[in-house]
Amino acid sequence: MSRILKLICAILLIMAFVLPASAWSKRPKYLFKIATLAPEGSVWVKHFENFTREIAEKSNGEIGFKIYMGGVMGDDRAMYRKMRIGQLQGGGFTMTGISEVVPDFRVMGIPFLMKTYDEVDRVSKSLFPIFQKEFADNGLVLLAMTEVGFIYTMSTEPMTTLAELRRRKCWAPDNDLVSRAYLEDLGVTPVPLAIPDVLPSLQTGLINTVFNGFYGSIIMQWFTSTKYIIDVPFGYAYGGLVFSKEAYDKLPPDYVVLMREQAEKHFAGLLVDTRKSNDEAFSVLLAKGAQMVKPDNGSLDMLHQQRAVTVERLNGNVFSKEIYDAAIRALEQGGDGKTVQSR
Repeated sequence: MSRILKLICAILLIMAFVLPASAWSKRPKYLFKIATLAPEGSVWVKHFENFTREIAEKSNGEIGFKIYMGGVMGDDRAMYRKMRIGQLQGGGFTMTGISEVVPDFRVMGIPFLMKTYDEVDRVSKSLFPIFQKEFADNGLVLLAMTEVGFIYTMSTEPMTTLAELRRRKCWAPDNDLVSRAYLEDLGVTPVPLAIPDVLPSLQTGLINTVFNGFYGSIIMQWFTSTKYIIDVPFGYAYGGLVFSKEAYDKLPPDYVVLMREQAEKHFAGLLVDTRKSNDEAFSVLLAKGAQMVKPDNGSLDMLHQQRAVTVERLNGNVFSKEIYDAAIRALEQGGDGKTVQSR
């Protein structure tokens, strides 16, 4: 063995006794593998990356995250299956995806239920502790809620009446029992598809009408096939940052506090930026040729009336009466009345 090689070995041997283990390995003590449908570069992923970065820094690297973006781990159902077998420890879920596990989580997605962000914030704040308990009862931790925002009916051709909507090939998320039931009650036959399948289905003509927020339509490229937008929100779309309770409960109490505090900080900022992004995206869509279409007043009245009929059918079945009543109580508290409908 050469003198240089012997010297290197001696130095390495000394370092093994002098340097702490953290200097040799960057592997965190608590690693969370997290998946999301949100694409890289989106406002949702940026805020989550900021959240994970600050958690890692404040825990001195003991908490780490590996993020799988853009649906590479599959849709919500696939993500949840991977969580159950320990392949993932968490995910950014849509309201429709995770509501198969926690049915009450779908209640805020009832079409035409909420009309302003003031209403959204009141209902969300009121229901969040209830949601957290129900997630915990199912072996999950709901750390924060996320949002797509108010979603609009977007189509390849203009339509102003309910009769025209009934003739459209209308998409509905394959696991969204509320929207599917509502559309069916209206006389619409929805085409159930997972979110990753929507864009190619628009491009091939399998569907020609979808529902999304302005920013979501751009980030997912749906706007390239949907030029016409009904000028009234169809509903509100949201999601949640969810962890496996088994993995989360391994954290010591001070790290649990750290996760909660950072989630409150970063995901409050996410709501602000999501709403800002939707406003900016609206201007972009108009610049790219999107056209806002005013619905027929009679048809709009029928859409609102049908909501009450569908809710009566689903209440106590698809979601609990208790969660619906809690949502209505929060809505009736009053607020600033600022609407998002007028564009």
